[in-house]
Amino acid sequence: MKAIQKIREEHRSISAVLHGLKQLARDAQNAGVKPEFAVFRAMIHYIDEFPEQLHHPKEDQYLFPPLVARVPQTQALVDSLRAEHKQGARLVRELERALVFFEDRWPLGAAEFMQTVDAYAEFHWKHMRTEEQEILPLAERHFSPADWELVDRAFDVNRDPVAGVKERDFQTLFSRIVNLAPDPVGLGERWKKVS
Repeated sequence: MKAIQKIREEHRSISAVLHGLKQLARDAQNAGVKPEFAVFRAMIHYIDEFPEQLHHPKEDQYLFPPLVARVPQTQALVDSLRAEHKQGARLVRELERALVFFEDRWPLGAAEFMQTVDAYAEFHWKHMRTEEQEILPLAERHFSPADWELVDRAFDVNRDPVAGVKERDFQTLFSRIVNLAPDPVGLGERWKKVS
């Protein structure tokens, strides 16, 4: 059941990026300090690439079908989570749109950007809680060894830098986020006050 640990690690990684994004969006409310927008772009890129393009499709393809096959009464819950995966992808487009407006019109757009970030983070945390509190315990109780073998193989190839492994450019992207984000979120320089 390596996949259970992997899914939880990936959820923690996604959550860490969301916490950082929320903190920086709050920090960006100070019109006297211009944010470094590159860190926002990198964080949103991570959210779009990792959870939306890699993590969620594997849940849809490898975790949910055997669960519904073993526990048919989970069909409505699984359908709801799949719909949330699609909604999450749309919400990422909203994050991108809000960021473009904010960057183009700074300091205008700061409040809208923070609201959009907060809404996405709350949506995603609720989604991950449902998976961890409802889906994963059911899978642990009902999956066969063959089910786990398939799920383990699928998630084993996910290489998320925050969870400590590498695939594609995630390590580079995560390093970029850490180096761009100012203290206390990352290692980057504090944002400069506007004269």
